[in-house]
Amino acid sequence: MPLVRIDLPDTAPETLGPAIGDLIYQVMTETINVPQDDKFQVIARHPPGQLVHPRSYLGIEYSARFVLIQITLNQGRSIEMKKAFYRHVADGLHEKLGIRCEDVFISLVEVVKENWSFGNGEMQYA
Repeated sequence: MPLVRIDLPDTAPETLGPAIGDLIYQVMTETINVPQDDKFQVIARHPPGQLVHPRSYLGIEYSARFVLIQITLNQGRSIEMKKAFYRHVADGLHEKLGIRCEDVFISLVEVVKENWSFGNGEMQYA
């Protein structure tokens, strides 16, 4: 059910996007009850000027390695689950891929279950 979009600078190594996707998928299954094999992801690389963000926001200083992660998923996770998810993703990306925690921007977009069709023109979750 989650649809993960990963946006990163085109200066990042080609292998970085898929590695980020793998880590996000692992953390989703461990912290927010995403089922196995539910891995739908879009990875986009952007030239300068097309991944726009401020130098800093809310006291967080961003670098040129800024990564934007947007996840569309069903409603219903608790605040505690979301906090754990954010923390595990940021820490994992830092520990395994060397991405600064400050450069990990995550946005969750929650939708109702009937907003999905996984194929065949059907509403599988309704």
